[in-house]
Amino acid sequence: MQTDLITTVYYNSACPVCDAGICKQRARMLDSNVDWVDVHAQPEVAAQLGIDLETLRERLHVADARGVMQVGDLALAELASQTRGQKFLACTLRRFHFLTGPVYNLFARYLYRWNRKRGHW
Repeated sequence: MQTDLITTVYYNSACPVCDAGICKQRARMLDSNVDWVDVHAQPEVAAQLGIDLETLRERLHVADARGVMQVGDLALAELASQTRGQKFLACTLRRFHFLTGPVYNLFARYLYRWNRKRGHW
């Protein structure tokens, strides 16, 4: 069943780790109905969403086709659920969110600080 609803991914291309992950995911999702929004190139998006720019830079944000925003590991799960061959990953991330959430947040915080220290933004 094809739908006109679009998933929107908000990512930060100024982070080399994040950018590499998004590039790989985009290649996997070529046939998907996804809008990729680079918050480094379009920082005004944060105000439009009512989200602090630094918060948006720190963690992956994905608005699903209904407009529900997912953040961090659940954002990854949303993307995986729409990617051929990654349904198991999506299910695992959701099922073990009590573990993957804190791990993702810790890694994201460290990566954010590393990027700031390096002057990536």
